[in-house]
Amino acid sequence: MSGSDTSHSPPLDVVTGAFGYSGAAIAAQLRESGRRVRTLTAHPERAPSHTDIEVHPLDFDDRPRLTEALRGVETLYNTYWIRFPRGSLDHAAATARSQVLFQAAADAGVQRVVHLSITHPGMDSPYSYFREKARTEAALVGTGVPHTILRPAILFGGSGVLLNNIAWLLRRIPVFAVGGDGSYRIRGIHVDDLARLCVTEGTRTGSAVLDAVGPERPTFDELVRTIAEAVGSRARLVHVPGALVPPVASALGLFLRDRLLTADEYRAMADGLADTDGPATGTTALSDWLRHEGPTLGRHYANELTRHYR
Repeated sequence: MSGSDTSHSPPLDVVTGAFGYSGAAIAAQLRESGRRVRTLTAHPERAPSHTDIEVHPLDFDDRPRLTEALRGVETLYNTYWIRFPRGSLDHAAATARSQVLFQAAADAGVQRVVHLSITHPGMDSPYSYFREKARTEAALVGTGVPHTILRPAILFGGSGVLLNNIAWLLRRIPVFAVGGDGSYRIRGIHVDDLARLCVTEGTRTGSAVLDAVGPERPTFDELVRTIAEAVGSRARLVHVPGALVPPVASALGLFLRDRLLTADEYRAMADGLADTDGPATGTTALSDWLRHEGPTLGRHYANELTRHYR
C-alpha cells in the first residue's frame, strides 16, 4: 500500500487551534476515540515536536490553501474567535474570517461543522462580541453544511484563565471588589465536558443549536466566595458600583500587562448573558471542581496577551 493510500486510515477531523485551550481538549477526545486529527493554527511554529496531529496554517488570506487543508475531512471543530479587539482585528473582522473558513469547508466537502459560539448571541446586542457571534452563526447556517452550534458562557478546568486569575487575585489582595450586588449568575462548563459534547455532536445528523452549560449556576458573589474558600483567601469582598469595575480592571491590567476584564465583558455578565436556565449539557459541578483544585488554583497568573500575542 502506498504512503498516500488512506482507504484503511481512521476518519480525519480538523480542529482549529488544537494546541490551545478548548481545541486541545477536543483534539484529545477525538484521538481517544481513534480518529485522526489535523489542526489549522495561527501559530504552527508552536506545535510540539512530538505531536501526531497534522499541522496546517490558519491563513484566512489564502482561502484556496484553507480549502485544500479541509479536503477529505469529516468534521470541522471550530474554536476560532478573539476575546477582545486588538489593533485592526475586532469582532467584525473575526466574523469575516470565520466566513472564509466556513466557505472553505463547504468548498472542500466537509460533512459537518461543530462551532463554538456564546450564550445569548443577538444581532441587535449592544455588545460587539455577542452581536458578531450571532452573525458568525448566521454565516455558518448560510453555507448549508450540516452543523451543531454550541453556546458556552465560560469554561473552567485545564489551563482556563478566568477562574484561575480570580483565585490569583484572591490569594494576593486584601480586598476584592464585586460590581453591583453580585446577583448575576454564571453558568460554566468544564472544558472536558465541552470537548465530549463537541465530539458527540460531531456524529449527529442534521443541524442543532445547544447551550453548552454545566449543572450549577451560582451568582457571581457566590462564585467568588467559593473560590476564596477553596484557596484559603482572607480577602474581604466588597460591593462597589458597577461603573467602577471596568476602570479598576483596566488599571490592574496595566500593572499585569494584560487585559483582565473588558468593560463589555463586565456589563454583559451583569446583564445576565453568562447564564441560562436550560438543561445542563455538562456533568462536572463547578463547586466540586473548585474544592478539588483549590490548593493549586491561582498559584500562577495566566496572561491572556502572552498566550495569544507575545
